[in-house]
Amino acid sequence: MNIGEVLPSPANLRTPLQRTTYFAIGLSLAVVKYLGDTALVWAGTHRIWKPIDYVATVHSLLLTQFPNPPSWLTLALLLWTIPFVCIGVTLTVRRALDAGWSPWVSFIFFVPFAGYALIALLCLWPSSRKYELTRLGRELPARKYFPHAVAGIITGLAFGLLMIAITIAFKGNYGLALFLGAPFGIGLSMGYVFCRGYAARDNELTLLTFITLAGIAGFLLLVAFEGAACLFMAFPLGFGLALLGAYLGRDIASRGRAIAPPAITAMLLIPLFAFVEPAHLTGRILHEVRSEVVIDASPEQVWPRVIAFAPMAEPKELMFRMGIAYPQFAHIDGTGVGAVRYCVFSTGPFVEPITAWEPGKRLAFDVSHSPDPMHELSWYNDVDPPHLHGYLRSRRGEFRLIALPGGRTRLEGSTW
Repeated sequence: MNIGEVLPSPANLRTPLQRTTYFAIGLSLAVVKYLGDTALVWAGTHRIWKPIDYVATVHSLLLTQFPNPPSWLTLALLLWTIPFVCIGVTLTVRRALDAGWSPWVSFIFFVPFAGYALIALLCLWPSSRKYELTRLGRELPARKYFPHAVAGIITGLAFGLLMIAITIAFKGNYGLALFLGAPFGIGLSMGYVFCRGYAARDNELTLLTFITLAGIAGFLLLVAFEGAACLFMAFPLGFGLALLGAYLGRDIASRGRAIAPPAITAMLLIPLFAFVEPAHLTGRILHEVRSEVVIDASPEQVWPRVIAFAPMAEPKELMFRMGIAYPQFAHIDGTGVGAVRYCVFSTGPFVEPITAWEPGKRLAFDVSHSPDPMHELSWYNDVDPPHLHGYLRSRRGEFRLIALPGGRTRLEGSTW
């Protein structure tokens, strides 16, 4: 089998895959995936990613087992995972059809732990001819396009908003069910309904996938549930999975009435899988973020700039222009333990009661109030998405000033 037969494509979804080939390809991909995960985690934390780590969520692991992970690591792991998810779903659909199972079982691929059981069963299950790999070999009248397109878009919109309601509004969980399962399900449900009465071409399916995702993003903007920056970042990640789901939905629809009951059952049950994923596991985990800088000045000269500093120039980097919070100035009311320092960011002040006061050596404080980590881009002034609350909370901080030869100072800062 060449690499082109492994990669996800509309044609490959219709090609059966025997269990021995499924096992061999799956094992090879698992080894490649593990080596890539290990390399990324080692580059970011100098720690080893163990096979047992796959039973926990990546976000939980990075905050509990790998202290102080770099900010890029979570995104890098997610981007590295997406192509394996696409290939894995494609192979699972092909193996399910070869085994005589409904292709709708591919949804279980996204369910924590159950996905592993599904893969194991498909590696053992013998081939069957229950589902013949046929296609809808006729072009329907052009006038049928519009009603079926509208029905498909409405179905995808409903599925997507339901998943968002379950994962975010109800559970407050920005996890795999939202970023991987929901886009795939949106495309699958849209493609299935659209193609039940219309033999859609690839470009038509791609257009409707884009319209459906854009419709969901537009609705979230319109009702002030989310801002433009976060939707802009999430859209490319979800589009590929949604398009893969749409191709699969078209292929399932082309097989006729035989798998319609499993399709209906899956549409009703899949949103419930979001409840399986543990919600917000890291909300109460306290970890330290540390940084340091060497300054060409004595600790006595640096100390006044630690307890307070004048307004800073506005940053020009794109991430800050898109709304990420940045420091502006700091001032302090009083001196010594019990004084209150205010470190003002673009989204508001950190309120910091002083707990340790050693001039020229150490300043420590609690954080009684934290501002939002970003200001969402929107035409509304009061956009307040759930991810701004509870996912990044500053508890306390500390500055340490260490005298160096030549009248220099190493300033170390920690935030918990």
